[in-house]
Amino acid sequence: MLLSAMFLQAVTSTVDSASRAAAAAATPEPQASLSLLDLYLKGGVIMYPITALSVLSIYFFVERYMTIRRASKIDPSFILQVKDLVNSGNLKGAKSLCERTNSPYARIVEKGVSRIGNPLKNIEVGMEAVGKLEVYKLDKTLFVLSTIASIAPMFGFLGTVFGMIKTFFSISQSANIGIDVIAGGIYIKMVSSAAGLIVGLMSYVFYNYLNAKIDRVVNQMEGVSFEFLEMLQEPAK
Repeated sequence: MLLSAMFLQAVTSTVDSASRAAAAAATPEPQASLSLLDLYLKGGVIMYPITALSVLSIYFFVERYMTIRRASKIDPSFILQVKDLVNSGNLKGAKSLCERTNSPYARIVEKGVSRIGNPLKNIEVGMEAVGKLEVYKLDKTLFVLSTIASIAPMFGFLGTVFGMIKTFFSISQSANIGIDVIAGGIYIKMVSSAAGLIVGLMSYVFYNYLNAKIDRVVNQMEGVSFEFLEMLQEPAK
């Protein structure tokens, strides 16, 4: 009887221990979390120029976008009003209308109006020259976005390379270092590369988007120029 009781007690103790071990194994360990701010702060000093590049990229995008948007607005009645004034011989009024309109296509037409009386080829050349100047005004700062798109990833890679050098130097000075320490050092140093790629990609998208908008404005200016030159040839028909 005594042996049976002792055996039962041993079995019960073993089952309890196994149950506690299974419960402990089933309980998930708390997962470590890392916020974007933590990643940014761990990215190192190289994150400061990358941040500055991102601010510049956004600034030049907004500034160019607003300029191009203003330039793309066309008054459908503009060329008709110019036509009426020119046909009535009121060239001064036509020039005044172009000055008040204050847009790229209006300045192109103004050059054409100022050259009325010259051969048509001379008028066309003058309008083309003004058109090229207007296009230059629209895209004169786009090179900044192109440059940022190129150098931001380089800054990121530079930060990663410096960080990896520092990490491997620390490893070489340690007699016993675990894989967790190595992995932790490496993922932190990759933060600058990720940030540089993000800023570079953002600038690249901005650059191509604005270029597409400028192409649309150029097409509008060419259309207005063509209408004006066609108008000048109408009396000769």
